[in-house]
Amino acid sequence: MPIAPWGDAVADVRRDLFIPEDIEVGDEAISRTTSPARWLEAVYSDVSITTQVNDGRSTAHDEYRLPTSSSSQPSVMLEMLSLLDARETDRILELGAGTGLNASWLAHRLGSSHVVSVEIDTVLAEQAAKNAAAAGLSPLIVHGDGTRGWPPGAPHQRVIATYAVTEIPYAWVEQARHGRIVAPWGGSFFPYSFAVVDIRDGRGHGTFTGYPAFMRSRNSRPARGYLNDFLHHRKDATETTTSLSPLAIAQDADALFFAGLALPDAWHLPITADDDSGEITFWILADDQNSWASADYMPDRQEYPVAQYGPRRLWDEALAAYRTWDDLGRPARDRAGLSVTSQGQRIWLDTPDNVLPDSLSAHPLI
Repeated sequence: MPIAPWGDAVADVRRDLFIPEDIEVGDEAISRTTSPARWLEAVYSDVSITTQVNDGRSTAHDEYRLPTSSSSQPSVMLEMLSLLDARETDRILELGAGTGLNASWLAHRLGSSHVVSVEIDTVLAEQAAKNAAAAGLSPLIVHGDGTRGWPPGAPHQRVIATYAVTEIPYAWVEQARHGRIVAPWGGSFFPYSFAVVDIRDGRGHGTFTGYPAFMRSRNSRPARGYLNDFLHHRKDATETTTSLSPLAIAQDADALFFAGLALPDAWHLPITADDDSGEITFWILADDQNSWASADYMPDRQEYPVAQYGPRRLWDEALAAYRTWDDLGRPARDRAGLSVTSQGQRIWLDTPDNVLPDSLSAHPLI
């Protein structure tokens, strides 16, 4: 855990002050009232704690439970703060206050007057401010749309987002014209990257690192639900075969990253058969729930069954992206980068002028 120079903040700012009475860790629901020892154990473990589901509204017992706010895993928070590389005099803009813990760590080290956090959920914003006050800190926590940044406090030297985005908003670049942005980045297919973007004269250039898992921005959050909501009309699927093992994509993080550039609006789910056959089905499911595909890995086979349904052929899209990545020499993710200007966001390989081919683009701006 990259704790320096955050050791004093971690030690002095009690995490339990920021965690509600009822929480979820993985599939486990924990109540402080009925299980105080287990609650405290979870709070001071290096785990992510779900603190809100379904945007805080009442949820029926059979309704899908979508986590919508959390206290992130402390080691991941520290990794992100290390990437931020904040200096003692920097003014920090945080997007997504959540419980207020991250803003409070920043305030403890840099001073409360140097930290503003924008939270889209009014209830969460109010509670985060109360939590920080209970810890003796007073970062400015405001209700607002993080996509727009926080113009009243600009310029900011550092911008940090605590939710995943598919694009870096140009408003963040404008408000940190000579600073740095750190944000979880990626679409539905591969959301597991930190984008670290340095800003000079209104233009941002950055690279990707880490493997974080953060919730999506509420402004661009795709529909989620039970598998049957996405997987339907199985008898109507078109069946073919492929010579590419589905595992070539499913088990290669770099392949998933580059395929994800072409499929930001679909997610994947590998499922291993429970009969000891070694078979794995690699599902690809569109965010709009209209299309799906499956490719079945079977040991000792050279051809693998493929099924596709809907207006899109999602396996074909993933295969085309994989072949482009293969033609490029199978570059690692750390060779990719992004540029953000007033014209939009572009993804490149090795240098900003080497923009990736159209087959690795979800839309003209990439």
